[in-house]
Amino acid sequence: MTFDRSQISGWGADLDRANRPAVPMERQPPRLENVHWDIPEPQRQTVEVLHSIERPGITPVFGSACPPSGLSGKIRRAAFRHSEGRLRHWMMLLLADRVNVIEGLFDDARHSKRVHTIAAVGLVGLVAMLWLRKS
Repeated sequence: MTFDRSQISGWGADLDRANRPAVPMERQPPRLENVHWDIPEPQRQTVEVLHSIERPGITPVFGSACPPSGLSGKIRRAAFRHSEGRLRHWMMLLLADRVNVIEGLFDDARHSKRVHTIAAVGLVGLVAMLWLRKS
């Protein structure tokens, strides 16, 4: 069974613009006249900021809340030696994120008595599981 679409009012993308349902929405935004852009004063760099090798330097404004550190920082530095167009760059950044989570868990365990207890119980459970699998 075929359906005759010619009977539908306003059917077709090649209709006259006056008959298109989206015509009121199809308008170009007005151009802004005499607009100028001043480059903002560069932010002071107090920590190491990693940036793409495709850019000559860092942007005027950047995030500095979590500078690279530890093993995850070394992986991030290695990742930024590769182009952003390479899969290796992004996979290394994903790996660095996972390593950073593990570093955070160890850091939490080092500074919290409660986490020490939980970590000890978990470690005992892991050793017991491995011992039971061998026998």
